[in-house]
Amino acid sequence: MTDEPTNFLYPFIDAQEDLDGQGATALLADLAASAQAKAAESLTLRRRTLEANAELLGAAAAEMARRFSAGGRMFTFGNGGSCTDSATLAALFARPPLGRPLPAWSLTADQAILTALGNDVGFELVFARQLIARARAGDIAIAMSTSGNSPNLLTALAEARRGGLYTVGFAGYDGGAFATDPDVDTCFVVGSQSVHRIQESQALLGYRLWVAVHDRLSGQGRGAA
Repeated sequence: MTDEPTNFLYPFIDAQEDLDGQGATALLADLAASAQAKAAESLTLRRRTLEANAELLGAAAAEMARRFSAGGRMFTFGNGGSCTDSATLAALFARPPLGRPLPAWSLTADQAILTALGNDVGFELVFARQLIARARAGDIAIAMSTSGNSPNLLTALAEARRGGLYTVGFAGYDGGAFATDPDVDTCFVVGSQSVHRIQESQALLGYRLWVAVHDRLSGQGRGAA
């Protein structure tokens, strides 16, 4: 088994040849400094993201609350790490730690459906076909992505819009196709080049969206931020 260099992730690990005495101490100090720098970067980005999206959060929460009150349901979807994030968001709405459960489902939850659609009609349609079968006018569709460019997400958002759903996109970088697509009613953009930092900020945005929706449903009007 060949050794794989780790310097593309943590260059100070490969550069450290002597792990005894001062070498080990220096390595631990570098690791601690790296972790602290990443935490500080994440905190700064999350704060900046909430500020940049505050108005959008309020508007989206108001529309979602209106639809939930009228019997609407929420469907979330994404690929890879964003699949996990979208499932977490759906679970937060459907099985909240407190407050009223709201009807929400992740379209990535059923492996049999995903693999059947991927095999029979193609991966680009795995979410769109589920929306055709399950969603109705008045529902909500939320697509989570770091790039904002995934073809299967864009296809699903287009189908959702045609079906009368309120469409929300979460994206990183400059928002990708989500930011300018007319099929996306609201796009939350996390302005970062790091996938890790993008997903951390998207998780916080999703939580704040949940809080804001509940505020509006309860009539307390505390706002999204």
